[in-house]
Formats: sequence, C-alpha cells, structure tokens
Amino acid sequence: MAENRHKALGLTDENVLEMYETMLMARRIDERMWLLNRSGKIPFVISCQGQEAAQIGAAFALDREKDYVLPYYRDMGVVLRFGMTAKELMLSGFAKAEDPNSGGRQMPGHFGQKKNRIVTGSSPVTTQVPHAVGIALAGKMEKKDLVTFVTFGEGSSNQGDFHEGANFAGVHKLPVIFMCENNKYAISVPIEKQLACENVSDRAIGYGMPGVTVDGNDPLEVYKAVKEAADRGRRGEGPTLVETVSYRLTPHSSDDDDRSYRSPDEVAKAKTLDPIITFGAYLKETGVMTDEIEKEINDRVMKEVNEATDYAENAPYADPETALKYVYAEEK
Repeated sequence: MAENRHKALGLTDENVLEMYETMLMARRIDERMWLLNRSGKIPFVISCQGQEAAQIGAAFALDREKDYVLPYYRDMGVVLRFGMTAKELMLSGFAKAEDPNSGGRQMPGHFGQKKNRIVTGSSPVTTQVPHAVGIALAGKMEKKDLVTFVTFGEGSSNQGDFHEGANFAGVHKLPVIFMCENNKYAISVPIEKQLACENVSDRAIGYGMPGVTVDGNDPLEVYKAVKEAADRGRRGEGPTLVETVSYRLTPHSSDDDDRSYRSPDEVAKAKTLDPIITFGAYLKETGVMTDEIEKEINDRVMKEVNEATDYAENAPYADPETALKYVYAEEK
C-alpha cells in the first residue's frame, strides 16, 4: 500500500474523500458550463480545469467560520469549499435573478457571498489583493483571529496591485496568504516572458515574507503550505506568498482560441498530470477509495450538477426595472 501522506498532515480518510468530491464537483460544473456555452445557453466560461487541486487543497487549510477569501475568477473550488453551491454557480452562469454573486449583473467568475465571507472581485485583475490586505489590517486592529486568503494568476503577479499589497502586508505583518495560481499562461503570454526570476515566490523576500513554490497538482502539498501560512498569520508573524504550479487545461476563456499560442501536444502532455486523475489514483493506492466509492461520488456529483442545471435554466431573469438596483442608493 502507498504511503499514507494525508494522515501525516492530520487529515482523515473522510477529509480527503471530501477533498476529492469537491474537486470533482468543480470539474463537472465547469465541463457542463462549456457544453452550455457551446450550445448557446450561457454567454461565457472562464475555467478552473487543471487548478482544482490547488484551490481545494488551500481552502481545506482555512477556517470557514473565521477566515475571509478573496478569490480570483477561476476559483470555483475555493468558493465551493466555502459554501457556494452548484445551483448558485449555475444561476451565475445563466445570469439569473437568484444569482447570489450579483443578481445576474456580472459575468461568471465574479464570486461574492457575504454570509460565507467570500469577498467579491472585479473584472480588472488583481484588485482583490489590496482588498485582502485591508481586511487583514481591520482584523488585526480589532484583534480578531482571522486570516485573509487571496488568489491570483501569475500574470496578476506583475500588476502594481500585487506589489503594493504585498509591501503593505509585509511592513505591517498582516495575516494575509497570497496564493499565486501559476498556470503557465497569462492568456497567451507564457511564464518565461513574464518573469525575470525563476519563480513568482522569489519575489517574497523583497516584501519581508517567506515564499514557497509547491506542486499545484497535489492538494496535500498545497494544504500543507497554506496551513503553515495560516498558522503563521494567526501567530502574528505576518504574510506568506504561496505559488502553486499547475497547468490551464482549457483555453483562457470560452472566447479564446489557445491553438494560436500553444501546441495540442503540450496540452495533451499536461493532461497526464490532471489532478483529478492523480489524486484519485493516490486515494485508491492508499485504500481510501474503491471503485464503488468512486462511482458513488461521481453519481452524487452528476445528480447535483444535473439538478442545478435544470433549476438555473428555468429560473427567472431579473426584471428590467431592477437594472439599477445595487448601483444607486435607494430612497427610504
């Protein structure tokens, strides 16, 4: 039997099966959204495929009752773990009135849900980083036991928002976890044309914080790194930069043709490291998951995705008269 790595991290068999199921849920929702987009039913998809292990490994290391997450647009795995449902994500995809993120007013991927401490993002990339730093500053000033967790792509690590946020968090020793989901491409620009240093994590030293690069296809390695970062933050030792390296298995979005900047062979090779497959294999090697359990999980996930799709497709759109709701203050 394979080495039982999750037990060494304090995770139970039930924990890792739940990790796997959440990863699979993110993948199946994403796949369904592509089918809906290609059949003309939803307008836009920006995919999490290939990054589920990083997102869910990290989210499992956080405290859903205390911590705030500021996800970027691919972070379906993070928001599922923090309490968003398949139905809610589908309502967002269809831009229906019940969409909890924006009432159908924003594109998919603009996650936000106050009750689950998921802080909304915006279309300009990296704006969520200074917001995460501000929430951490408020938490520290109010002496609250919380950390903020913010994600972004490696393209975003070149934006001023990242550098200003990291510098401020470093100076004030704020409990922020900066997690760069390095998927090798900022739309069409490969990593070697984005960084002069080898890793995004090399930038951490400039801001007085530790930086670590981990395998983004391994949810247990990401869990370990983010758990250590969260513990540091709670102890008052300041921020951490975690870089997870994986591969974007789809085009940048449903409006992108990735054949113009990367070869089909490159994508096919990356799919051999697909975290859904490799983590499933680990669970079977350790005896945690059998073929029967795998089928049960897949059947349960597909039932939920099918029900979510049907519900969201048939749900009402927002009334045109409400277009300016949440934009301007309403008269009392």
